[in-house]
Amino acid sequence: MQKSMKKHFGRVARELHSWAIIQWFMALVYYVLIWFVYFTSKKEIKDYEILKKYRKRPAVFVFWHGRSMMLSPLIAMAGVRGYAVASARRDGRAIAKLEKLFGLKTIYGSSADGGVSVLRKGVKVLRDGGNCLALSPDGPKGPSMRFHDGALYFAKMTGAPIIPVCVSSSRPWFQNRWDRYLLTKPFSIINGSVGQPVFVDANTDIKDFEKLRKKLEDLMVKQAYDLDRRFTDFKVEQDLTPNNFEEKAKRI
Repeated sequence: MQKSMKKHFGRVARELHSWAIIQWFMALVYYVLIWFVYFTSKKEIKDYEILKKYRKRPAVFVFWHGRSMMLSPLIAMAGVRGYAVASARRDGRAIAKLEKLFGLKTIYGSSADGGVSVLRKGVKVLRDGGNCLALSPDGPKGPSMRFHDGALYFAKMTGAPIIPVCVSSSRPWFQNRWDRYLLTKPFSIINGSVGQPVFVDANTDIKDFEKLRKKLEDLMVKQAYDLDRRFTDFKVEQDLTPNNFEEKAKRI
């Protein structure tokens, strides 16, 4: 009976979370909390001026799925305006409402659902000029810290650079989920890094395309590990998905 009640309340919670009014309320709560963390913390961001340089120019900002929390205020403070790619499902729509509060509009879809539509809309946004595109190349279903090639197509088709961005914290809480989502506690040191712009030639062939994808993946993994190593010994695993993370957790 206890198990049945738990499943029932779980269904009710998921149903409530799908309501737009609940999503907006939660987005507002998270928005206030994130700004509280931001303003009570010290910021040490390497090459932050790159973010400011491209705030009104076409660029593809990429970040690991588990590192989005403190990127939102950093992007907002840099004056960046543009679009974020989010899943059209319930969780994605909830996150989209939060990103809208930080000044980012949303393009809905993913590689598994609406990939062609996302590519078309993203290319249009970048070609129109004046807007960035922000996306996590390992989201929304993983594998964790593996660079899917969507960002490369945006860059190849528009000439906009790919700019890897990552943050860590002196007081991190890595959540027990597939992407090890990093929550930063108040009164932390927020340390981050903005990578140098990477351009993709329109004539790049398949072989060089894969080399560039791997190069960006390795760069972003190193970026995250170097930032984390300053304050913690915890190392985020690669190749986790929601499904295999749950299977792994059951075996422990």
